[in-house]
Amino acid sequence: MADQSIPEARLPLVEESVTGSPDTGISRRRLLGTAGATGLVLGAASGSVGYAARPAEATPLTSLGAGQVEFHVKHQPGITTPMQARGHLVAFDLAAGAGRKEAAALLRRWSETTRRLMAGEPATQGDTDVATDAGPSSLTVTFGFGHSFFARTGLEKQRPVALDPLPDFSSDQLDKGRSNGDLWVQIGADDALVAFHALRALQKDAGGAARVRWQMNGFNRSPGATAQPMTARNLMGQVDGTRNPKPSEPDFARRIFVPENGEPAWMANGSYAVVRRIRMLLDDWEKLSVKAQEAVIGRRKSDGAPLSGGGETTEMDLEKTDSEGALVVPINAHARITRPDQNGGAAMLRRPFSFHDGIDADGVPDAGLLFVCWQADPLRGFVPVQRKLDRGDALSPFIRHEASGLFAVPGGAAEGEYVGQRLLEG
Repeated sequence: MADQSIPEARLPLVEESVTGSPDTGISRRRLLGTAGATGLVLGAASGSVGYAARPAEATPLTSLGAGQVEFHVKHQPGITTPMQARGHLVAFDLAAGAGRKEAAALLRRWSETTRRLMAGEPATQGDTDVATDAGPSSLTVTFGFGHSFFARTGLEKQRPVALDPLPDFSSDQLDKGRSNGDLWVQIGADDALVAFHALRALQKDAGGAARVRWQMNGFNRSPGATAQPMTARNLMGQVDGTRNPKPSEPDFARRIFVPENGEPAWMANGSYAVVRRIRMLLDDWEKLSVKAQEAVIGRRKSDGAPLSGGGETTEMDLEKTDSEGALVVPINAHARITRPDQNGGAAMLRRPFSFHDGIDADGVPDAGLLFVCWQADPLRGFVPVQRKLDRGDALSPFIRHEASGLFAVPGGAAEGEYVGQRLLEG
């Protein structure tokens, strides 16, 4: 879990609407209100704190809200996009009686709504105004199809072999009600309201065609929260994602994406997402000393460097021993077991969110990792690694896999297309 993930509050609006002129083209949705733009003033008579009206010719400031991701791209957004601060994972089941025609209409609606929201525009119809004052905030929405979708739509012959159900793992304690689903949606944004706005808009778009099967909320560090860019940490405090494949690597596309001439043809430039809700048993974990935690992972907690020495990105020396002849990186250390070179080259792009869903009645935090990993073939990516972890990972006593799903995520929609069109209309 810990060795392979990628990588400003707004002040209230003044009462007047901000429309902008035809010359400036600044919409109320795109204009970013910040402390620097409005100016904080003190009421001289009462001593109360208030906010000055925005100057008529105010210029939007650059901030995390201004980040925009393109919708019409080769690979769907939300896969290689830098990790966002907020996320929602949601699965839908088609409604009784809904089939291929209804699914196509739904994906068409979802794609148009997503295109608009990612551009910082209102939803297609009936916008709730939740994100009116914000910029796009690097919003991405990613769509996938579950194994059951193909029978529901009469498209069994188009179901990829790679979408066969994941095998059972001995450490699984899965809640079937929070696993799988006909359709899967991943939402990410750097602003919580922008992410929620997208979730609500897509749920409304589903109408009578589909109903929510399960939904999970996650978070990461906000961009700019650290003095310099760095690998994320998970809720165990571990640097998480050091060995993630990088788009700059020459074999990245081959390992993560289905090739353009791959099978089935509708999955060209797509990928497969494994989704797991992994609960962290934090009370037990936090009883360990830092040294014991480091032995479980195989890396230093302070900076993510391997126990064999060096910095975070230094190659781990699996054969190095201490003065007593013991392996410096324990044989069952998580970082050792998950290495691609210890799993026949198996590789996956991990892009998770942390979650915290409150405190149980016994005072235990319901918290952990919404694990999302991407690969060209899960039978050669996720499955062999998880099988090996199942046989003796030192981290296993401190985590619990509670939900699972596997989804086929087609390539990005071209101009004039909707996501999944080549499947549903091919």
